[in-house]
Amino acid sequence: MSNENQPAGYGAEVHVVDWESGIADARSGVRDPRMPSLAGATGFTEWMRTGWGDADRAPRAEAGAAEAARRHRNRLSAALPGRTLVIAAGRAQARVNDCFFEFRAHSDFLWLVGYGIEDGVLVLTPTAGGHDAALYITPPARPGAAAFHADSAHGELWVGPLAGAAEFADALDLRVQELDALAVADDALIAGSPVVGVAPGRVLGGRRRSNELARTLSALRMQKDAWELAELRAAVLHTVDGFAEVRRQIPRAVEQGGERWLQGTFDRHARTVGQAPGYASIVGSGANAPILHWVRADGAVDPDALLLLDMGVENRSGYTADVTRTLPASGRFNTAQREVHDLVERSHRAGLEAVGPGRDWRDFHVACMEVLAQGLSDWGLLPVSVDEALSPDGQQHRRYIVCGVGHHLGLDVHDCGASSYTQYFEAKMRPGMALTVEPGLYFHAWDETLPPELRGIGVRIEDDIVVTDDGIDVLSSGLPIDAAGLELWMASTL
Repeated sequence: MSNENQPAGYGAEVHVVDWESGIADARSGVRDPRMPSLAGATGFTEWMRTGWGDADRAPRAEAGAAEAARRHRNRLSAALPGRTLVIAAGRAQARVNDCFFEFRAHSDFLWLVGYGIEDGVLVLTPTAGGHDAALYITPPARPGAAAFHADSAHGELWVGPLAGAAEFADALDLRVQELDALAVADDALIAGSPVVGVAPGRVLGGRRRSNELARTLSALRMQKDAWELAELRAAVLHTVDGFAEVRRQIPRAVEQGGERWLQGTFDRHARTVGQAPGYASIVGSGANAPILHWVRADGAVDPDALLLLDMGVENRSGYTADVTRTLPASGRFNTAQREVHDLVERSHRAGLEAVGPGRDWRDFHVACMEVLAQGLSDWGLLPVSVDEALSPDGQQHRRYIVCGVGHHLGLDVHDCGASSYTQYFEAKMRPGMALTVEPGLYFHAWDETLPPELRGIGVRIEDDIVVTDDGIDVLSSGLPIDAAGLELWMASTL
């Protein structure tokens, strides 16, 4: 790969510090000892200033994103009148040394701006009629500037043509200024990423993030508008296609490549049709299927075992799907596998029936758990009665499902996570809410409370759902949830 650690050797250093700690990170320009310094090469510097033509610098914002963001800003303005509000996009995080993970803007920033801009800061200043919005960005280093070839983070020679203030103003219908002009009142409420690029002494340095603003944004984001729901629907449809791509590769993964081959298959699909996977794709075969966050995906694919696939495409707008199905790698469930899957399916259907406008958020959780507890009791796996297990002081059935059975969905796979307990778990369901229902049973291979035939079986079924005025819309209904339907789907997608 190209060497990115060059700014000091080429010109002015780039100072970037962590918002909260004030410690410079790996982008702060230490000259690479492998490269000779060009600091005194005036001929080179002058030659680099000339001979460059025009480039396409228009940001590729998704259709309708700017209009949706304007509506979202208006909602936030109405919720917190008279307050100065600051939302930071954040920056790419260091993976190791001078290599960085791909940048993804904080979801609150995306919701309010409609486009991810590294180091971007949105400021809403109160006015008589609401708020005035201004976006602050680090200007790109274009031909003619010393940083054009010296700054590996913002120099166009390194990262390609970049939008500047004028281009972003046109695309996002916002007033855009350079970050150096940022000035924020002392009582401003700050949210967004905990890390933002700021120079030493700049105004955001050392500021605490506001729980009030974060909770307000989470509450507002719980109900999606029509544009957001269309983005979610598209992400789910792409995800269903991705499941089919993965299914076709199961024979190849059994022979060579294992879980990681299937994980890579979906991730490649997600990056092709969308922005990326919405989270680390979970691919677990056999004894790995009960491991809740098996993102390591470094095991073989057992042709006789179940294969748990928890995957979601994130659209370029940032909205992500989150779908899980558990498949028999052979194409057919054996008796024990099918019995476990059937119980999870009954729980899943009970959960779906408990979702709807005006229902308590906890209703689908209770419905799912009642079915699972009864089934586990019928199999003789509970040390107490079903009623005792379901009591607050019991919960013995949770040994086999320690996780929750659903969550909000949107710009984050676990959306609206800054909400208070009351806002989230004690709320009523309302039209426009997007959520998942995902009961499961996780029988670990080393759990000696289980009979041998159940050890190493993990099953989860997860659908993406929108609450409507009169019921629900299951966005992921393109994938079957019953064992027989999954077997037919597997046969049809080869």
